[in-house]
Amino acid sequence: MTTRQSAPERTAPGRAAEQIVAWRPSGPWIRDQLIRHSMVVVMLLIIAYFSYRSARFATFDNVQTIAIAAAPFALIALGQTLVILTGGIDLSVGSVIALSAMASAATVKGHPERLWLSVLVAVFVGLAAGAVNGFLVSKVNVPPFIATLGMLTTASGLAYVVGHGAPINGLPATFGKIANNEIFGLQIPVIIMIIGILALALIMKRTSYGMRIYAVGGNSVAAQIAGVKTTRILFSVYAISGLLAGLSGVMLASRVISGPPNLGQGYELDAIAAVVIGGASLMGGRGSIWGTALGLFLIQTLNNGLDILVVPAYWQSVIKGALIVVAVAVDVWSTKRRI
Repeated sequence: MTTRQSAPERTAPGRAAEQIVAWRPSGPWIRDQLIRHSMVVVMLLIIAYFSYRSARFATFDNVQTIAIAAAPFALIALGQTLVILTGGIDLSVGSVIALSAMASAATVKGHPERLWLSVLVAVFVGLAAGAVNGFLVSKVNVPPFIATLGMLTTASGLAYVVGHGAPINGLPATFGKIANNEIFGLQIPVIIMIIGILALALIMKRTSYGMRIYAVGGNSVAAQIAGVKTTRILFSVYAISGLLAGLSGVMLASRVISGPPNLGQGYELDAIAAVVIGGASLMGGRGSIWGTALGLFLIQTLNNGLDILVVPAYWQSVIKGALIVVAVAVDVWSTKRRI
C-alpha cells in the first residue's frame, strides 16, 4: 500500500526555489551595503579615476611603488590599531622612528659587519620606548595622550643627541640591503608588511589575546571584572607599537642609507588617519587589522596618484584631511543606522 504525498509537502521545495529566484536586491539593501563598505567603494573610485587620468598609474611597477611606500607606514599603523582598540592613542611613533633610525645608523657606521646588530638595536630602542609608554599608561595611570606626547618630545630630542645635532651619514652600502634586497621579487619591507598584516589579523580574530584587547577597549571595568588583566593588555599594546616603530625606523634609514634625526616627523598622524579611515573607533573596542590595511593603502594610493598628477603638496594635505573627516562622518552615520 502506498501513500500519496500531500500537496503542501510536494510543493514546499518548489516554493522555496521560487522564493530564491524571485529575490532581488532591493534599494535599501544596496544602499546599506554601499554605506557598510563605503571605503572599499572610495578606494575603487580613486583607482578608476587615477587610471583614467594617467596610463602610468595602473601598471605593475607603480603597484610595487605603492607597496614599498606603504610598508614602513603599515608597521606603525598596525601598532597604532592595537593601541586605539584599547581606547588609547600613541603620538610618539614618529619620534621613536627617528630615535631607532639614529641608534641603528650609529651602530652600523664604519662597521658593515654590524648589519643585523643595527636591526636588533633599532627594535630594542623602539620596544624600550613603547614599554615606557605602556608603564606610564597601565601602571601610573597617565592619560595616553599625555604619556605619548611626552615620549614624542623626549625621543625627538634623543634622536638629535645621538647624532650630535646632525644626520649620521657615511654609512656602509651594505646597510641598504635591509630595505632594498628582494626575495621572490618582493622587497624585504613589503614581505614584512604582508607577514605583519596576516599575523595580526589572525591574532585579533582567532586568539584570546585579541578578544581581550577588544574587551578592554569596549569596557575596561567589565573586562577587569571578567578576569582580564587590563594592565598587562595596555602595557603590551604600547610595547608592540614601539617595537613596530623601531622596525619601521631601521627600514626607513636603510632605504636612504642615512640617519636623519627628523625621520618619521608627522608619521603618527598618517598612522592614526589610516586606522580611523579603516573604520576603527577612537573610543576603543571597534576596528580591525583589515580595515587599517584598507585605510593605509587608500592613503598611499591617493598620495601616489596625486604625485603622478603633479598636485601641489599643500592641496594633497587638504584632500587627505577632508577624506579623514568624511570617513569618520560616514562611519558614525552608518553605525547609528545599524543601531
